[in-house]
Amino acid sequence: MHSKFHNTLLEHFPEIKTKKILLAVSGGIDSMVLVDLFRRSEISFGIAHCNFKLRNEQSDLDQKFVEKYCDSFNIPFFTTSFDTQAFSKDFKLSTQIAARKLRYEYFYEILESQKYDFVATAHHLDDSIETFLINLSRGTGIDGLTGIPLQNEKTIRPLLCFDRNEILNYANENNINWREDASNATDYYIRNKIRHHLTPILREINPSFSNSFQQTLENLQQAKSLVYDASRIVYKKVVEDELDYKKINITELKQLPNFKAYLYQWLHPLGFTAWEDINNLAEAETGKQIFSENYQLLKNRNFLIIAPKSKGIDSELRINRGTSEVNFHIKLLFCKITKPFYSTNTTIFVDDEKLNYPLTLRRWKSGDVFQPLGMNGKSKKVSKLFKDDKLSRIEKENAWLLCSGTEIVWIVGIRADERFKINNATNNILQIDLI
Repeated sequence: MHSKFHNTLLEHFPEIKTKKILLAVSGGIDSMVLVDLFRRSEISFGIAHCNFKLRNEQSDLDQKFVEKYCDSFNIPFFTTSFDTQAFSKDFKLSTQIAARKLRYEYFYEILESQKYDFVATAHHLDDSIETFLINLSRGTGIDGLTGIPLQNEKTIRPLLCFDRNEILNYANENNINWREDASNATDYYIRNKIRHHLTPILREINPSFSNSFQQTLENLQQAKSLVYDASRIVYKKVVEDELDYKKINITELKQLPNFKAYLYQWLHPLGFTAWEDINNLAEAETGKQIFSENYQLLKNRNFLIIAPKSKGIDSELRINRGTSEVNFHIKLLFCKITKPFYSTNTTIFVDDEKLNYPLTLRRWKSGDVFQPLGMNGKSKKVSKLFKDDKLSRIEKENAWLLCSGTEIVWIVGIRADERFKINNATNNILQIDLI
């Protein structure tokens, strides 16, 4: 097992011998085997233990067990305790989710403060099988059927190629001590029910189930890669990336035979789950919206528009003379030039001597009026311009005004004002760019 472990590390983490690794150790058999394998691999590591205070005295004994082990081998040791039940109640989380959130936040704090490169957990093949079956029972896409990933950001799982029997045999052969969690013997958690009742049946049907499942995972991961590749290619054809939002061309989208699958790939990572409503949105009337926790999806004529939820930003920014760059909610560049070229939606040229500093960058308000460039001084409400240009609700919510005193210089990215345009008498030309 050690040889296979060593080869796995070198194959998937070739620079690991030059890194500092933090091992997440509960004191159970899986994590104690992980520690032993790392000790034999001559890799620099420390150990972190979380006491979740869920099993009274037994939780404290787990902590003392791991601490004593670290003292015996002079291993850097980090530990903390949590009131997991209180945290779970306060944030309305299950005990398992609460514990997971608490421990990973703690691990990443140690990574940053103690300059470790990765945290390694003792998840193994049976954990991946159980995760697959849990997701399958609840209904899932291909993401939920590819098991536990070998790496997530700075979390690595080097035991994923070993099943529970291999770990148990290694522990017995090498006289490794561990602490047994009595809750593992109960069927209280769905993971335990699958472990005790379902996977034994699968192994009875197929004695080589672990190897077969590992091959299935590899096949699914390859299929997932193909899905992502196709999704990216189609995305470039039918989605326009704007400054604060994305626009999906419905006509182009519906020409695809599996357009609902592409919508899932693009929207699922943003937290959208109401798939029946989303699929019907392409045929809905303009203005219909669907929300996830942080995003909104709006039907606007021939487009589905994705944007962060409006947070009602009322803040404004003062811009002094001589400022070269503003990076507020949008990014603007200011520079003096001698010869202008053609104005565009993202670049305007104004007579700097007509500006009253400091300028103001703010959200538009009901009742705002300006004089659109090219309309010979005729005034127009900003809201009327938005209606005439058929801007969506999201585009209106994301509109910014650059103002000189009470006068609008530019509806940023949309239309400049006639009063500040340059002419043959202009001596100081200011170019303003929206990046």
